[in-house]
Amino acid sequence: MLYLGADHRGYYLKEGIKEFLKSRKIEFKDLGNSVYDKHDDYPDFAELVAKKVSQKPKENFGILICGSGHGVCITANKYSQVRAALCLSGWMAQKARQDVAINVLCLAADLTDPQTSFSIIKTFLKTDASKDEHYQRRLKKIVQIEKQLKK
Repeated sequence: MLYLGADHRGYYLKEGIKEFLKSRKIEFKDLGNSVYDKHDDYPDFAELVAKKVSQKPKENFGILICGSGHGVCITANKYSQVRAALCLSGWMAQKARQDVAINVLCLAADLTDPQTSFSIIKTFLKTDASKDEHYQRRLKKIVQIEKQLKK
């Protein structure tokens, strides 16, 4: 499942992304905000999406949007097995999926227009994580760090 979340600065881009996903018959769930609220806070929506992704990190994916993309990315990365990255281009999304196996795409609404966002999302969704040994070795090290931090 693909989960979406955005604060007020990402709200309108998220609404456009929903239409883009519907037009491509890509199933998703919008975890908010469901209305424009200039007083909402990005951690609330990043938490909702990251929790869903962390429950099934190989099956679930997320797209998070705030003004800079930084806040949602930092918040999402607090959750075990969530690998979130801010991507400003298709190239960044491709490298992040291939090399680091991200499962949450973070977008910067203040920097990324809808058409660029759609291109980034297409790349994110069609790119698989690399099975190359050196990338897998690095991912295992990240998992080990997560386990150490849980203690």
